[in-house]
Amino acid sequence: MAPQFVDAEVWPEGSLEVLSQFEIDQLQSSGSGGLYPLLRRCMLAVLNSDSDVDDAGLLLERFRDFEVGFIRQDRGLKVTLRNAPAESFVDGRMIRGTRELLSAVLRDIVFTRNDIVDSGRFDLSASDGITNAVFHIVRNARLLKLPATANLVVCWGGHAISREEYDYSKRVGYELGLRGLNVCTGCGPGAMKGPMKGATIGHAKQRIRRGRYVGITEAGMSAAESPNPIVNSLVIMPDMEKRLEAFVRVGHGIIVFPGGVGTAEEILFLLGVLLHPENETLPFPLVMTGPASSEAYFRRIDEFVGATLGPEAQRRYEIIVNDPPAVARAMSRSLEDVLAYRKEHSDAFYFNWRLKIDEHFQNPFTANHASMSSLRIDEDMPRHELAANLRRAFSGIVSGNVREDTAALIEREGPFEIRGSRRIMSLLDDMLAAFVLQNRMKISRGDYAPCYTIK
Repeated sequence: MAPQFVDAEVWPEGSLEVLSQFEIDQLQSSGSGGLYPLLRRCMLAVLNSDSDVDDAGLLLERFRDFEVGFIRQDRGLKVTLRNAPAESFVDGRMIRGTRELLSAVLRDIVFTRNDIVDSGRFDLSASDGITNAVFHIVRNARLLKLPATANLVVCWGGHAISREEYDYSKRVGYELGLRGLNVCTGCGPGAMKGPMKGATIGHAKQRIRRGRYVGITEAGMSAAESPNPIVNSLVIMPDMEKRLEAFVRVGHGIIVFPGGVGTAEEILFLLGVLLHPENETLPFPLVMTGPASSEAYFRRIDEFVGATLGPEAQRRYEIIVNDPPAVARAMSRSLEDVLAYRKEHSDAFYFNWRLKIDEHFQNPFTANHASMSSLRIDEDMPRHELAANLRRAFSGIVSGNVREDTAALIEREGPFEIRGSRRIMSLLDDMLAAFVLQNRMKISRGDYAPCYTIK
């Protein structure tokens, strides 16, 4: 029987080979202000990339003896791993793609702490300062490629989807790849992996050898949604809000596959941003798609958007069911408009500077009982502010489903309470109940205990 755990020494690959004494001390420290717990969690997620477990607590418990260390040498830094998942190794050698992703983890954790949070260079309480920080993080991760064009398609969707929906996402990715389009996802399993897998075949047939498979994740969720091994450019953002902003700043269009509350959160984020008056004429293609069996899912999403955000929000997207080539053609045509707009307004092809993102969508939201129950959700709010608070409500549910710290909080103090107007709460309750019945909350197929109650 093959071993489950491996001890290894690994040279960083292509991202960060040299660290200062101070940075190494930060990474080794498990005390206050130390980065070791975060580093350990994120590295374990990368090493567990083919996992079908979306419970961070279970993953950390299974590999409770996993340890990360460092060896300082004149020719660079070596990372030591003890009791690491054996599936990341072939004949005793770590898979190269896994080694690259490990190095990306090391790079982003060090850079974000020292150059973004602690440097004092960025005003993280102001909208422009947050956008500037996002730019520097993705630039440091080498996501901004030159020469650039409008060909990076962001694919959103759930990690807990059916096999039919997963296969459909692969077919759409294949059609994107045939048209020379690159793919960016949340880098986890399910609808985040399928489009990348399909695009690799489309790129191979077109002899595209430098296809991009960009993964944008967030440190707190990485253990529950481990980066899939197809990702060849990974960046770990410090919080969910900066992750979402990174998607819409570096991507040129978005395709949404079936999902659950996380996907609903992403849809509401984008629609709320696009509803801002300054974005009225800015082209940003959004296509929702899935197999024929998912039509009811998108109809429910469409009805919820129409009932809460109105027809103006519905006009910002297109729904295409069971037709992968049509999805790819629609996206390809729309990207021509994006390219023309950016040329006309002298905007960068690699970073969407002109997109206005309100601070409601940028300030980090920490899900706890007080913050969830105090969200204002009613019809009298401006549409983009209502979208922001609905997004926060979904974000809190996602956190309760997959983050070990939030799950522990709920276990101690009970489910979150979400309050709002009777009509919107009724719509929200119906949609969340449908997600539960369709097993869209978690990968595990056991009985789902909601981490929320609707008031």
